[in-house]
Order: sequence, then C-alpha cells, then structure tokens
Amino acid sequence: MMADISRGRFITLEGGEGTGKSTLQHALAERLAANGIEVVETREPGGTPLAESVRELALHPPRSEAWSPMAEALLMNAARSDHLDKLIRPALAAGKWVICDRFADSTRVYQSVGAGVPMDFLKAMERSVLAQDVPDLTLVLDAPLDATAGRRKSRPGASDAFEVRPDDFHQAVRTGFIELVRTEPARCRLLDASRPADEVADAAWTELDRLLAARGQGA
Repeated sequence: MMADISRGRFITLEGGEGTGKSTLQHALAERLAANGIEVVETREPGGTPLAESVRELALHPPRSEAWSPMAEALLMNAARSDHLDKLIRPALAAGKWVICDRFADSTRVYQSVGAGVPMDFLKAMERSVLAQDVPDLTLVLDAPLDATAGRRKSRPGASDAFEVRPDDFHQAVRTGFIELVRTEPARCRLLDASRPADEVADAAWTELDRLLAARGQGA
C-alpha cells in the first residue's frame, strides 16, 4: 500500500529528564522547514489551553499534595485526548508535520515502570485515546544519569514533580525507554543523547529520511 503523502507525519521525542528533547525538537523543525515542510511543534502534557492547565496540575500540584500514579495516568490521557482532537489531528489532516516533545510512551514508562500502574491498563487506555493516530516515528533519547543530572539542575524555574524524584526512579525510566525500543523497533529508534546536540540532530535527521522518502523528498 502506498503511503498517504497528503497527510502530515507525526514524530514524537521520548526519553528521561534532561536528555535534550526540546533542543532536538527545534533543530528538526528548522531542518524540515528548510525542506519546505510546515511543522507544528508541541509538547505533552500540554499543547492546548486545557491540556496546559492539566500540565500545571500534574507537574506542579499544590504544596504538600501529590497525585497517585493512577491519577497521573488519567490526567495525562485526559490532556492527550484534548491535544489530539484540537491540535494534532487537524494539523496532520492539513498536511503539516507534528513534532511532539513526549507523548503516550512517556505515560507508559513513567506511570508503569516508574510508578506501578498495570501496563495492560495503560495500553488499553492508550488504544482508546489514540485510535489510529500512532506516531510514524518515535526517537528515544538516552543518556546515563550522570550526564543528565547537570542539565536538569541548570534548567530555569522550579523543578517539577518528576524531576525531583530519586535516582532509582530516573534509572527505572531510562530502562523502560530502552525496553520500549527493543519491543517496538519498527516505530522507535534509540539515540545516544550524551553526544553534542548537533551530532544528536544529525543522527535524528538520518532516521527522518525514510519519512521524507515516502513523501518523495530526499534529506
């Protein structure tokens, strides 16, 4: 079956805290734009006014309060449903490419591997929320914790509810993302995020080449 070149392509960036997803997102968007492709950059949780409100609740709950892992999973999927309906699906239908900083795989990893929500439950909810809108390509950025700790600490503003969790949580998240790539190799690619940002961008661009080829453009 030939690829539908009228529809945009959906790219997601995944990985632990401080792996450089936002930096890579901007670099890829610039390169795609230089190839004449209109790009929408977005993030999760977030991307729409309602989803951004959920982001604030999930990442910065009132002092002394904390969400349960199950509540976190439900919040993320509520925000994702709104994000898909109001931004991602319309953009793809209009032929735009969407690059999203985190998506459903983060919910799988953070709320199951790191927090204990049953994976079967998360996948069932994911199927209902996403329907056919599974990413065309997921780039998983990976780096050792000692390489990302400094990046996390240097970020402006207060740390969020996930960043402040202990190292064993972040190691479990890292392991979870590596396992994701192992189990879904057709969609997911692992990138060494400990390298300089320009090298990571070059490696990611190589992975985008097959999507450009399906559109009839070379990288």
